[in-house]
Amino acid sequence: MNRKIAVWLWALAVSLASGCGATRPSSYYQLTVPGDIAPVADPKPYPVTLLVGPIRTSHLYREDHIVYSSNGESMGTYEFQRWAQPPTEMIQEILLRQLRTSGRYRGVDVLRSNSRGDYLLFGRLFDFKEVSGNALVARLTVEWELRDMKTASTVWTHYYTHDEPVNGKEMSSVVAALDHNVQQSVGEVKSGLDQFFSVQQPNHIP
Repeated sequence: MNRKIAVWLWALAVSLASGCGATRPSSYYQLTVPGDIAPVADPKPYPVTLLVGPIRTSHLYREDHIVYSSNGESMGTYEFQRWAQPPTEMIQEILLRQLRTSGRYRGVDVLRSNSRGDYLLFGRLFDFKEVSGNALVARLTVEWELRDMKTASTVWTHYYTHDEPVNGKEMSSVVAALDHNVQQSVGEVKSGLDQFFSVQQPNHIP
């Protein structure tokens, strides 16, 4: 075989092999997290410090793949459609910043081993997924619980579940619907906590 032809065939084989091994690039999405803005000035904030704890959930929502399901029991994950961070971390960050910027509390911080606070707020995430059926929806189901750190008792709970319609067939439309669902859930938490502290005389108020 002619040497030039042999070299050309070898180069072609390498090119085809590398082409077959090429993978589809992944697309990453993120929920809308409020920026670092100054808290609203409140002349009389509630004299309590809130700690925002981790959100408990199944392994599906502790990873970065976007989850889908039908109206039945089957569930799966998209291989190339992913979150920039696990959903639990994004939701926790949104809630933390929204409570901070409300200016309604003496302090709001994330729970750490050395954290000191009056109340602990944490959640359980049950659904955060695309659901196909008669119509495409973005489902969010999450339960929130507020615990008095002094008495170790639960003093407030809020259960949220909602199917947000998806306006489109693209993944960006699904993400937008999930984002809207999360913002609405966090808004209800803010309002619920505000109502709780406005009518409840906290044990930590002098």
